[in-house]
Amino acid sequence: MQETRLPRRASTIVLVRPTADGAFEIFMTRRPQEMRFLGGFFVFPGGSVKRSDAAPAMLELCRGLSPEDARTRLGDELSAEDAIGHWVAAIRELYEEVGVLLTVDGEGGAIMARETRERMAARRQSLLSGSVSFPELLASEELFCDLGSPVYFYHRVTPERYAMRFDTRFFLAPLPEGQVPLSVSEEVTESLWITPEEGLKRSERGRMAIIPPTLSTLRTLADLGTWEALCRGFALPPPGP
Repeated sequence: MQETRLPRRASTIVLVRPTADGAFEIFMTRRPQEMRFLGGFFVFPGGSVKRSDAAPAMLELCRGLSPEDARTRLGDELSAEDAIGHWVAAIRELYEEVGVLLTVDGEGGAIMARETRERMAARRQSLLSGSVSFPELLASEELFCDLGSPVYFYHRVTPERYAMRFDTRFFLAPLPEGQVPLSVSEEVTESLWITPEEGLKRSERGRMAIIPPTLSTLRTLADLGTWEALCRGFALPPPGP
């Protein structure tokens, strides 16, 4: 009998932005074909939750959500530290994969100056190489993780029949003003802004490889239709000041 593997905790974040006609788009990326896990598939930025995501040094640089509030929102099966680690992991992975950083400054402002954005874009490689930690990187720019920006909305656990399993929490977040996601990166061969409806159509026509949890997310978002309904349904914070 094959031993059932415990799922690894993970976070995924769906960037959203309004369109001129009152609808909204989501940001999707395609993983390199040679990747062992989901190579060639279109996904949302995300990855495994690390122990360091809830370390004291990291939590000192977080604003907008307490560990206890995070636990309440995700459910009592997690500790407060494990729960808030999901938010931090979502923000860290978004920055690592596509260069978008959900932060606030010491005054609570979410809009980064152009010079700061340029420095953080250049320093992303230092985080990926391990020469600097995420808390060190934020502290050097006097930035804080904006845990009030990502909104939790979905939970998925990989079925037991799969060898590689994840216990994943999905989040939504508006694209911060002035920031542009990378079109390609170390983990991304292609990226695009697309409406949930169009993503579903392309999947049905075989033009986009999408796994069931991602399709479920697209269906949920497609049912909302408009930016106003999305913000109302998930209490999304505004993308601007």
